[in-house]
Amino acid sequence: MGNSISNIGCLLCLNYDLLSVLMDYYAIQVKTRGEEKFMRLFNALYPQTGLSLHFPRRQVNIRRRGVIRPSTAAVFPGYVFIEAEKDDLFAHQWKFRRTDGFYRFLKSNQNIRPLADRDLELVLHFIKKAGPIAGVSRVYFNENARIVVVDGALMGLEGRIIKVDKRKKRAKVKLDLYDDSFAIDLAFEVIGALDRH
Repeated sequence: MGNSISNIGCLLCLNYDLLSVLMDYYAIQVKTRGEEKFMRLFNALYPQTGLSLHFPRRQVNIRRRGVIRPSTAAVFPGYVFIEAEKDDLFAHQWKFRRTDGFYRFLKSNQNIRPLADRDLELVLHFIKKAGPIAGVSRVYFNENARIVVVDGALMGLEGRIIKVDKRKKRAKVKLDLYDDSFAIDLAFEVIGALDRH
């Protein structure tokens, strides 16, 4: 009896990553800098849909007049991601279209496709691994002056880094989503030799 209870417990403790693979992720283009407003409005108008909306953000330190202030910015400006099964999305697609700030589904309104391959991998990196707000990564520089990421949002994106600004403590990362390519800055802090382990 005890064995069957522990087996049931194991089944209930399914890995969240496994569940996220079972769901599809769709991208919608919305008004840039209006992503949070769009999500709040959609959830207020249609609270019973049960769909999860995601808007990945990143922490950035902004220096103004010598004072550093923490701020957040969009990882994918102008995009909101929907976690849903295909039937659920199609049942509610007109609700998205009626919400103020909506531009289009991707690939197009006539050809709504879930994210796949590299696009899905990249979006899940920021939704699942980095969390709702991608924080500051911990890095160090090796003997060849190359950046080595210990943890944080930059982990796994080392091959996409196109520029490192040691003074501002930012790494410029090239991201591709569908046919769009853009660069964003992700913050990092340099750690000492004792903190590497």
